[in-house]
Amino acid sequence: MTGHLQCIAQHLLSGERDLAITEAETGYPFEHREVHKRRYTDRQKMETFVRDGFTDRYSGERLFNPGFLRLLNHLLPEQFPFHPHGKSGLCHDIYWDLLPSIDHRIAIHRGGEDRPGNWMTTSMKRNMAKHNWTIEELCWNLHPSGTIQDWDGLSKVFVQLVEQYDPDSDYVKSWCRATKLALGESGTSSSGE
Repeated sequence: MTGHLQCIAQHLLSGERDLAITEAETGYPFEHREVHKRRYTDRQKMETFVRDGFTDRYSGERLFNPGFLRLLNHLLPEQFPFHPHGKSGLCHDIYWDLLPSIDHRIAIHRGGEDRPGNWMTTSMKRNMAKHNWTIEELCWNLHPSGTIQDWDGLSKVFVQLVEQYDPDSDYVKSWCRATKLALGESGTSSSGE
């Protein structure tokens, strides 16, 4: 690849734009890929997090129920500030480090499917770092899933806190509903430890 780019640069320096175009199209072609929107419901995300035992599949670290982390912002806003775009200095690091998200093990633009078998639980930070790379290209390992019996991301505690404080947050309430559905309607089928 570097040889092609060097040839392109030489052609451009020589004023041979047509040769640069030919070299680019043959040696370093652009592959147009259709952009697919990723749409998951909170319930689908929660089912994935429960399936993976709230374990970051790329690091093996424990993650927390998304609703619980945002509830901390509502109950302790000075201690756990949140910014919807995660702006540094305005948003607590826990939202990058401990908030689970869904990543495609094989990126959509690289032929991966947008389905549960290709969804992996990972932190927001690792999701952003992985982007469209493969775990092999990043020299990462795929860690085994945890079990919801061993770690539930404080989901049971989250449901109890929502029932106790009844926060005025559609986001938190949506995650509470998703948590209850994923864990059984009472939301108490996991250990929380």
